[in-house]
Amino acid sequence: MKNRSNLLSLSVLLGGLLFTFLFWQERLALNLLIYSIYLLAITFINPDVVKSTKLKIYGLAHLLAAVLVVVNNSDLSVATYYISLLLFIGFSHNQQIRTIFAAFLASILQMITVPFNAVKHLSKISIGNFNLKPFFKLIKYIFIPVIAVIFFTCLYSAANNVFAHYAESVLTNIGQFFEDILHFFFKDLSIERIIHFCFGLALTGGLLLTFFDKTLEKAELTCKEQLVRIRRTSGQKTIWYHIVETFSGNLLTRKMALKTEYIVGIISFVALNVLLLLLNAIDITTLWFGYKPSGNFSGELHQGTNTLIFSIVMAMAVILYFFRGNLNFYRKSKTLRALAFTWMVQNFILIISVFIRDGYYIEFHGLTHKRIGVLVFATLCIIGLATVYFKVAKQKTIFYLFKVNGNIWFALLLAFSLINWDVFIVKYNLAQSDKVGIDADYLLSLSDKTLPILYKNRSKLDYTPSKDLNGREIAKPQTADFYRDQLDRRIGYFKERYESVSWLSWNLQDWNTAEYFGDNKN
Repeated sequence: MKNRSNLLSLSVLLGGLLFTFLFWQERLALNLLIYSIYLLAITFINPDVVKSTKLKIYGLAHLLAAVLVVVNNSDLSVATYYISLLLFIGFSHNQQIRTIFAAFLASILQMITVPFNAVKHLSKISIGNFNLKPFFKLIKYIFIPVIAVIFFTCLYSAANNVFAHYAESVLTNIGQFFEDILHFFFKDLSIERIIHFCFGLALTGGLLLTFFDKTLEKAELTCKEQLVRIRRTSGQKTIWYHIVETFSGNLLTRKMALKTEYIVGIISFVALNVLLLLLNAIDITTLWFGYKPSGNFSGELHQGTNTLIFSIVMAMAVILYFFRGNLNFYRKSKTLRALAFTWMVQNFILIISVFIRDGYYIEFHGLTHKRIGVLVFATLCIIGLATVYFKVAKQKTIFYLFKVNGNIWFALLLAFSLINWDVFIVKYNLAQSDKVGIDADYLLSLSDKTLPILYKNRSKLDYTPSKDLNGREIAKPQTADFYRDQLDRRIGYFKERYESVSWLSWNLQDWNTAEYFGDNKN
């Protein structure tokens, strides 16, 4: 056991050194992949970690996310990298967790408790007869007082300028003292580099050292995926029961409470179905067939799309409310289920209207990240409706919905990270330049990987009067020379940035861009 603690503590130390070597004054690229390979290797070597199939799947998913950072180097791929890393760490140290949400929360909890985990592991280190346990016993007596002193020093500094001046002077002198000692022994090291190493040490420790409290894992184990009919006696009352009873009086104490909820559900779903039928009929007749844009076309589509997506989310919430408990087992609930399924179908039709609205938007104004985001969110709504249908039909719990949808969302996140969206948007908009107005300001705001495409099509970055459908000019774009000068400046900034980093910041997109402009390093 002691040898394991020694090896794990040594792994954290090496990980901190590797971190500061890989990321000091570098961009996130190849260095992330190297760091991930190290974390994966240590985790799978660790005998305390159970190598389950689930862990291997999430390990491969994280490795794919790290590779995508090197290949695509987009903001989405970096975000996917961090999410996949936290999920892998969460599942590696909490094998019985079943949802990505609990795994994500477990990882955050583990990162927050790094000092406690580190003290617990370091106290087990021993070299022969020497161990650090007595030293950490001493630390625990001064840890809380030090934190209290720091906290109240900050408060008093904020309240009194004179006190703040003296506190700042003391801290400056202490910092200068340690910096002088450091420079005396190591002339090339800096305080900033030491802080960077300490951050890497804390981060690696948070990723590799297991949090000893398993309360979250045990709490999730109590959650069931299949609904069970709960028969409550008159003495069994939940917190929710007492809250509702405050506003409803003796309504819940009646014997027909379940039947009352059933009738309320029937009335609600009939009314909502009629209301949504009217809306869908209007959309089908005015939007689906023979649609001709008029008036404030952009504003209508934008506002309508956001409202419809919100309404679909609320629709799923209403269904989950009525089918959350014993109403699933009510013998007359077939009619309520049929009405709920009908409303799901109507909401699916509503999602088709969202796709059509966004399609018109893209057709007339081109692609942007937000318009792609609407398509993605509408796709997630379809998946959500499908899983809600399965939940109602098979009498599943809300926990089941979180588990299934979480896995699907993570899989889609990885899939969407495979696409280089900036390049896709620029290529599409420039290819459709004869049909849509080119928003040169937007295209030039995208990442450096789009520079070769923009340079090839620099003649299209010209003055295009921006008008609404009534012919009124609503914006005054800059001249063609302005956009071309801006493009040249962007290319110059890229060359300077590319030359300022080492091979640790290598990624395929920057390499391709540098090769196109003849500025590639060996």
